[in-house]
Amino acid sequence: MFHEEVSVLANGIEGELITVPTANPDSFYQLISETARMPLTEIYGKLFMPEGGGPFPLVIVVPGSAGVVPSHIYKAELLTPGGIAALVIDPFGTRGVVSTVSNQAQYTFAASAWDVLAAAALMAEHPRVDEKRIGIQGHSRGGAAVLSAATIARRVDGCIQPAGVYGAYPWSGQQFLNPEVGGTIVRSIVGDQDEWCLPQQIQGHMQAMRLAGANASFRLVVGAHHSFDRFTPVEMVEEASVSPGAPTVYIDDDGTLIDPRTSIPDVTLTERDLMLYSVKSGHGHRGARLGTEGGYADIFHDDMMAFWHEVLLPGEVR
Repeated sequence: MFHEEVSVLANGIEGELITVPTANPDSFYQLISETARMPLTEIYGKLFMPEGGGPFPLVIVVPGSAGVVPSHIYKAELLTPGGIAALVIDPFGTRGVVSTVSNQAQYTFAASAWDVLAAAALMAEHPRVDEKRIGIQGHSRGGAAVLSAATIARRVDGCIQPAGVYGAYPWSGQQFLNPEVGGTIVRSIVGDQDEWCLPQQIQGHMQAMRLAGANASFRLVVGAHHSFDRFTPVEMVEEASVSPGAPTVYIDDDGTLIDPRTSIPDVTLTERDLMLYSVKSGHGHRGARLGTEGGYADIFHDDMMAFWHEVLLPGEVR
């Protein structure tokens, strides 16, 4: 289990086990409009703090459907030498989830987004963290979480508006109709061979954010597959349940899902309803590739570090 393991970076920094108070909202509507009704829970994270007194900028790293893997811990190995702290969270362990690769409905995407906001609020109180320089980085399902979190932060009292959001091959199948993120700087990166998340959908998501006033950018990496920042070869994951070509589901300001079949907000509609629709309508299938080859992981990490240096350490020489 992630929380039982000792995590030590190559530079000798050991991860400190952190408990994050969070919740299990059953929908974005409950998260935004009935926040007090959310069932409470907690998740674990590992905090990697640079040497020195701080306060330091911090990046919250959110894993995807396979949970925390070595490539997520590696992000802390890259960030900490430059004076950026990293918190890697584990959304699965306390929920009894091993993987969502074959079933994304084991807990809601709303809960994924709230995990990020809860972790940011907790870290903002940490004496060695600069609350005005907290960034969030999510991978795949985690990418969906951080993009949603940036929009939700403006709608729920007590949330921290992140300084930056880095969406690594994010699932953009659900998007807020009005994706305003204030001064948060947003970037998404995806490979053009991604079979889990549709690059055109992500590109459209970034454009919608730009039209809403955001500083949002998009990078397409030619030849790269899903999870191309991992240090594992490209492989077919037979049990993967994906539907990248399904229609985008939009979310109203109060968190109500808008039915793509009618364009009408429906508070009774659930994420699971729309996942089943995607499968039964022929958009879903089993099997998708992930992994890396050649220098794609280096491309990813160079882009990631350039983004966080610009957002969290502006004016400093790299």
